[in-house]
Amino acid sequence: MGKTHINIIVIGHIDSGKSTTTGHLIYKCGGIDKRTIKKFEEAVEMGKDPFKYAWVLDKLKAECEHGITIDISLWKFETSKYYVTISDAPGHRDFIKNMITGTSQAYCAVLIVVAGVGEFEAGISKNVQTREHALLAYTLGVKQLIVGVNKLDSTEPPYSQKRYKEIIKEVSTYIKKIGYNPDTVVFVPVSGWNGDNMLEPSANMPWFKGWKVTRKDGNATGTTLFEALDCILPPTHPTNKTLHLPLQDVYKIGGIGAVPVGRVETGVLKPGMVVTFALVNVTTEVKSVEMHHEALSEALSGDNVGFNVKKVSVKDVRCDNVAGDSKNDAPMEAAGFMAQVIS
Repeated sequence: MGKTHINIIVIGHIDSGKSTTTGHLIYKCGGIDKRTIKKFEEAVEMGKDPFKYAWVLDKLKAECEHGITIDISLWKFETSKYYVTISDAPGHRDFIKNMITGTSQAYCAVLIVVAGVGEFEAGISKNVQTREHALLAYTLGVKQLIVGVNKLDSTEPPYSQKRYKEIIKEVSTYIKKIGYNPDTVVFVPVSGWNGDNMLEPSANMPWFKGWKVTRKDGNATGTTLFEALDCILPPTHPTNKTLHLPLQDVYKIGGIGAVPVGRVETGVLKPGMVVTFALVNVTTEVKSVEMHHEALSEALSGDNVGFNVKKVSVKDVRCDNVAGDSKNDAPMEAAGFMAQVIS
């Protein structure tokens, strides 16, 4: 039996170093080769040296020019237990809608807060991204949380235990108000740039004896951020329900045509299935299904996939349409719904 597939979203204040931390993790886990890293060394010449590992993720030209993550970057790697799709959400306030899109598809959020003098206070202050992202994650149903206290190398003195304790106390107080139980949350001090406590215990923080979480589904302990990912509780896969796949986007691929992408929420998607897109009421056959450029014989609940469909253009379907099995309870317009609104 193959590894379980999980979705993770990395969130946090702009300049918290979450893209760098995510890129470093993917790089060290073999999710990208060293040649690709070298291609991004031009960032140094553009004065973007601190964004080196973040450039693993920043694919859009606009992102490269501004040095900030605008859209959701999706990458994959493996842990000893899981096949991981990790998403780096934008921290810039102008791009909060894109962050919501990525968070709504995650099982666990990794909140990156920065330990640098003055930087943490700026990120956690009222109405700023650190608070907003954590609140959005919980509101959107992401009940598992890992907190990476980043840039411990930039504290005064470097790798300060006192500073780390101050930060986890403040963060614990806030996330408890949101609804998270701090006892179930992993807190780990890291340096996304230098690699401290990313995959291996850091020699720079001998005072850190590891993290521990206490929960009814099983306790866990560890030292690194990588180990924290393996302690995530796996999702359930309701494959016995009918297919529902909300579209995150629709791409036009040369020589192929329209390729809708999104996460299978319930049911199973297979090549040869006839699907209906609501609310545009477009019905067509699925030609192929892929995840991370690999063809699938079937996509299960939780899988982030792209699928090619017959005789449908990018003008026919769009983001937020929902694909379903046309022969088995296809999605349709609802007379009403209940919603939780956060203002």
